Amino acid sequence: MTPRKKRLWFIVGGLVLVGAAVGLVLFALKNNVSLYFTPTQVYNKEAPQNRSFRIGGLVESGSLKRENDGLTVHFNITDTFKTMAVVYKGILPDLFKEGKGVVAQGKLEEGNVFHAEEVLAKHDENYMPPEAADALKKAKAAEAAKAAPLQAGNSPSAAVPVDK
Repeated sequence: MTPRKKRLWFIVGGLVLVGAAVGLVLFALKNNVSLYFTPTQVYNKEAPQNRSFRIGGLVESGSLKRENDGLTVHFNITDTFKTMAVVYKGILPDLFKEGKGVVAQGKLEEGNVFHAEEVLAKHDENYMPPEAADALKKAKAAEAAKAAPLQAGNSPSAAVPVDK
């Protein structure tokens, strides 16, 4: 073999090895990626079925209920527009409280109940996961856009005179 052919085979072999390594890394990452969704997105069926994902928002006040076994907890996560029921079996974080931010990882089961495998609470007064903050901003903007035509006088009640 000439030196030129040896060099060509060396380059081709190196490219094949690099390609195989990149393929294996991408395959491994695909199985470990956990997508984030809000209750509104889950309600709109944007979340994957039969696959683990993360859901985040605020723990709805008055929704926290514990079963007699001491480990199973039922609560609701809300993004102020839609609410998702969550069941978690395990010890909740110390900072877990009603009305506070939370992210749960698990799967959506029958009856639109989210079975969490892990629950994370925000760690200080001012922190909210970036995904949760963005989702809440989008939800508020969507609600404001729906309310804008009503405020502009396009509602049926705007045509009725009001006596003072």
